Amino acid sequence: MGNLKHTIMTFVKAQSSAGTATAIDFGLTFLLAKLLGVDDTLATFLGALSGGIANCIINYSWVFKQQGQKKRSVAWRYLVVWSVSILLNTFGTRYMIQFFHVDLVIAKPIIAALVAFFWNYQMQRTFVFHYHHEDAEQKDNQDNQENNVNYEL
Repeated sequence: MGNLKHTIMTFVKAQSSAGTATAIDFGLTFLLAKLLGVDDTLATFLGALSGGIANCIINYSWVFKQQGQKKRSVAWRYLVVWSVSILLNTFGTRYMIQFFHVDLVIAKPIIAALVAFFWNYQMQRTFVFHYHHEDAEQKDNQDNQENNVNYEL
């Protein structure tokens, strides 16, 4: 039961982190493209870059609690996964705009959702911030012990 609880909580935290990163990504993309007239492809890339940096920091410190792993080790794995993610988001969005004549406001969320579900979470969980269930259960037990403080006198 501990592993299932940890898996669900990790997923919920990851979605919260992804939501924050998405807000940064989309906000910057639409600001650059729609308000400042920057090319859609460049705006998509810069938005994904900014959101990815935020996502990595949040995931490292809060979602997957990887303080035990060296930052350099996490960073290079994140860079690999994130590079593919940026390419999938950038060119997927461009493809939808160019070949399906869909506006950026429609194309970007569709592609982002597909990439997030099929690539980002799966690779971050299993490759970037990989953990062993035993370690996760120990962390849960430790967190529970810290949270179950007895206030009786």
